[in-house]
Amino acid sequence: MNRNSEILILGGGNLKYSVSVCLSIGGDSVTLITDEEEDAKNVFRKYFSEYSEFLKQNQNVRYSKITDELNFGSNYPLAIGITNESLSEKRSIIEKLEKSLSSTSVIAINTEMIPLSHLQKGCLHPERIIGLNWVEPAHTTFFLELISNEVNDDKVVKKIKNHARKFWRKDPYVVKTDIGIRAKLLCGMVREAFYLVENGYASIEDIDRACRNDAGYYLPFAGNFRYMDLMGTYAYGLVMKDLNRELSNESEIPQFFKAIIDKGGKGMENGKGFYSYDEEEVKKWHKLFNGFSYKIMEIIEKYPFNNIVEKELISNEK
Repeated sequence: MNRNSEILILGGGNLKYSVSVCLSIGGDSVTLITDEEEDAKNVFRKYFSEYSEFLKQNQNVRYSKITDELNFGSNYPLAIGITNESLSEKRSIIEKLEKSLSSTSVIAINTEMIPLSHLQKGCLHPERIIGLNWVEPAHTTFFLELISNEVNDDKVVKKIKNHARKFWRKDPYVVKTDIGIRAKLLCGMVREAFYLVENGYASIEDIDRACRNDAGYYLPFAGNFRYMDLMGTYAYGLVMKDLNRELSNESEIPQFFKAIIDKGGKGMENGKGFYSYDEEEVKKWHKLFNGFSYKIMEIIEKYPFNNIVEKELISNEK
């Protein structure tokens, strides 16, 4: 893959829009397949308007092509599928792409808890199916998780990783054990948060404050392990020796969360979640989050995670 690669994006949800913008800003030629063409155009106008200052400095941007027809006239080296966490939905997209694309095209599909091997099963060319997980909004975050296993060609996966780092402004990593790690890390923290609320240790609001003002403060800079090194690795070992046995190992979701789900709670999408929202509040939260995304992106770029760049940064500040 090189700059200006032809990339196909197929799927549902808002994530497909920000992924398209991310790749377009990187200079790739993106074709987005969607039957919501007008919605896509409106979202793209909004995103590119927000990104206007960057676009003035970058002449390599290639705006996405939007169509509702599966036209495979181009030889796409990469096709990206984005679906809900449903095995049937993912297999449906993979089957559709496999029948139409060249045998050399890589098919990358988002998958949180469904093992990659389950998606590869029964495929015409299982070696070209990989996992590719994003964070919304994709064009203002550095996260990218690539999932592979023993079936995949490491050279192909590495090529996509390098392309993402060079052109998509990502700080990607590869997991070679069939299933991603992002969801496991997040769910481990959420499970403990559920336990603390369910057993009366803290309120939902207090849990959010604790996460935002502690972990949320250092994670953009360091990550868990480097932060422990900064604060004193040995001390964390002592604390965890006693604390680990107290952590939750619940396998079921708590009743207060089940009640939210049973009542159809979808968070800000319908104003019902852990908090309640009216329409104006939802608009304000989305506006605030969009502004925050650009600002935190600038901060993380100033303090990059890459070891070599970090050493240069520290050296220049002395």
